[in-house]
Amino acid sequence: MFSVQHCFRFWAAKQSFISVRPSLFCYRNFVMAEQISEECRYIDIGANLTDPMFKGFYHGKQSHEEDFDEVLQRAVNQGVKKMLVTGSNLDESRLAIKLAEEHKSLLYATVGVHPCHALDVENFPDPEQYMTEIEELAKDAKAAGTVKAFGEIGLDYARLHYAPADIQRKYFIRQLDIAEKLHLPLFLHMRDCFDDFRNILIPRLPNLPKGGVVHSFTGTMQEMHSLVSYGFSIGINGCSLKTEEGLQVVKSIPLDRIMLETDAPWCEIRPSHASSKYLDKTDSAVESVKKEKFVKGKMVRGRCEPCAISQVARVVAQLKDMEVTELCEIAWRNSIQMFSFDE
Repeated sequence: MFSVQHCFRFWAAKQSFISVRPSLFCYRNFVMAEQISEECRYIDIGANLTDPMFKGFYHGKQSHEEDFDEVLQRAVNQGVKKMLVTGSNLDESRLAIKLAEEHKSLLYATVGVHPCHALDVENFPDPEQYMTEIEELAKDAKAAGTVKAFGEIGLDYARLHYAPADIQRKYFIRQLDIAEKLHLPLFLHMRDCFDDFRNILIPRLPNLPKGGVVHSFTGTMQEMHSLVSYGFSIGINGCSLKTEEGLQVVKSIPLDRIMLETDAPWCEIRPSHASSKYLDKTDSAVESVKKEKFVKGKMVRGRCEPCAISQVARVVAQLKDMEVTELCEIAWRNSIQMFSFDE
């Protein structure tokens, strides 16, 4: 169990690539859109901004020009102040750090090996050298202030075609060894694996005082309550809100454990999802078009972006029967507290 300082309830008042290249984009030079509400501010705790989709590539084929800077602009226009760029293996973790270095105060990074990338380590000529490089990368970037969490680590038994369960467990355990030395919050992945996930992770908690968040949560009510009882926070995105069961789980998450995310370019809220009934056309941040009909300044249909976090917040606020501004402020405080972001 975590110490009391990691378990107290937060309160909140309503208030007011992907290439590695120099970018013309500068956070401090943004012109904020007139329609943005100054009452809502967001931290997207999980955005896969190293994904080739943000360079216009889909399944290895380029469908449109890169629009990465426009994606960031749309996020800021929607009230997103900070984004945590997810590292899924060694190369993507390096790219995530590079993006954070290029967009200081807006982008931060995680470092780790996603369970679906466990074979990247296993098939490396020297797996232990791979893990050493992950550790050194995380340690150095933590000292530089660009890395705020260790992950994305965990287990995914829903996609064993990417990596067998035994290999996933092997490198989840190995990365927890590293985590005990880094003293960073954990950015965790859990899919259809609760018993093994719990049995591996929970005994390590005394040596993991920073706790962590189980991101993109799609588990059961019982699993959520168990994780919360151990002090973990829960990351909510469109995948969390896909089914009626999922809506009930999210409705029951304690407010001091809620964090908001998009998992862009994945996990958008779709018309077929149970959560869509809580939204209307005015909840879309920007008009979207098919990638084949790409137009500069418009979103690409089917490609989730960080600006869509406002939709996630609106659904969660309605489930919680509270004002969206209040919900956003609570999620903001929870994220600031865990990841030690500057305000």
